Amino acid sequence: MTPGAGLERVIRASLDPLARARERGPSPLRAESVGTVLSVGTGVARIRGLPELGSEEMVTFAGGVRGLAFNLDPREVGVVLLGEEAGVEAGDEVRATGRVVDVPVGEEVLGRVVNPLGDPLDDRGRIRASERRAVEQPAPAIMNRGPVRVPLQTGLKVVDALVPVGRGQRELIVGDRQTGKTSVALDTILNQEGEGVACIYCAVAQRSASVARVVEELRSGGAMEHTAVVVARGEDPPGLQYLAPYAATAMAEYFRDRGRDALVVYDDLTRHARAYRELSLLLRRPPGREGYPGDIFYIHSRLLERATRLKDEEGGGSLTALPVVETQEGNITAYIPTNLISITDGQIFLSPELFRKGIIPAVDVGRSVSRVGGDAQLPAYRTVVQDLRLSYSQFQELEVFSRFASQLDEETRRKLRRGRRIREVLKQDEHAPLSPCQQMGILLAVNRGVLDQVPVERAEEAVGAVQDRIGEVAPEICGRMEDGEEVEEEDLEVLVEEARTAVESLGLLGEED
Repeated sequence: MTPGAGLERVIRASLDPLARARERGPSPLRAESVGTVLSVGTGVARIRGLPELGSEEMVTFAGGVRGLAFNLDPREVGVVLLGEEAGVEAGDEVRATGRVVDVPVGEEVLGRVVNPLGDPLDDRGRIRASERRAVEQPAPAIMNRGPVRVPLQTGLKVVDALVPVGRGQRELIVGDRQTGKTSVALDTILNQEGEGVACIYCAVAQRSASVARVVEELRSGGAMEHTAVVVARGEDPPGLQYLAPYAATAMAEYFRDRGRDALVVYDDLTRHARAYRELSLLLRRPPGREGYPGDIFYIHSRLLERATRLKDEEGGGSLTALPVVETQEGNITAYIPTNLISITDGQIFLSPELFRKGIIPAVDVGRSVSRVGGDAQLPAYRTVVQDLRLSYSQFQELEVFSRFASQLDEETRRKLRRGRRIREVLKQDEHAPLSPCQQMGILLAVNRGVLDQVPVERAEEAVGAVQDRIGEVAPEICGRMEDGEEVEEEDLEVLVEEARTAVESLGLLGEED
């Protein structure tokens, strides 16, 4: 072969892609399912192609935006966008990923602020979790569930004594706007410090300023060490708002399945339902009552059914859910509140009237109920407050009728006098949780008449004196009460005498009103 012929072969090979490929040898090939975007709307897109796409499978668009397959129609697929629609245009390619949405889970997520996809929002770098978990998980089987027997102390007197919550329970927090719903949930998270409970706070469609304030309160209260915050802001796409509670639950389930106790707060599911309604209407699903799709009950029931306590044979872990729902003018018979009340194991009702009167937390005892927590309540609580709820409810009724009465008998005046003190005692500042012993000492004092002669306007001062003295002089009794042991009448008498001594030392006893 002449030198000229060799040079000609080299030139021809350099110009021939197939010849170059043959010289490199065989290369690995990967099959991809590729579709085309037909149209883009607010938070949704319609695509053609991808015949093997599964329900709720993730897809990626050419601009890097991720989506979630929602409607699988014969001719097209409705996709919920998990990013801004500005990065998606008609005619773009879209690829199937073969995987569902998952999030990082484990100890690494505690102390972090993330979005529903697990991406960090706190400028602390990527979360290096050793495990990821799909956001959609089946609820534990009925046979794997155990009874709720362990209390979840909120640190709030009115809740722990009258509307107790157990670990593994689903207790709804319901009320109008600006009645303190988030404060009750945050106080519960703050009170879990040192209790070994992993907490997940999920903010759905909240303003950025509100979320920042919540994170700061958790951080200043020392709760971020055992808390993860999942955020879908109001300006985020509705797809992320819909996904947020499921992502938060997946993070909490990691701890439950390893035998630990977890708490998840959904703030709030009213906004979550609105986000799902928006997506459903954009995808042209048939609307039902108030425009909500027919499966609006199902999306919340499958979420809340994941909260439970497992049997000891299954690890004994628990997942407690505190969903928040917003009402209008206290109407708990509206569509979404009614659905959630029927799913959950009770509700803490926050009254706007009580809030306007300065009674905080504004828990309406008469309309609040716990269908499980009474069995999980510490035995000492049942002994101390066995008739407190009844006497307080009677007081509320008597107070209304006494306005129209010119003369009252002595028994009625006594109930009114006691009821006013109970109402003052149940007040509590935000982010000031009390130990079970302190709560029981105060409630015992008011229930046994120690505060009957204390002026109502000075009841708060008397409460502070009692709770300080109880914790100092009766540590042994407190230890037995908080360990779940039964208390004897002699122990209660000791606490009553200590409470009376505390009140007398301040010179607060006056004439009965």
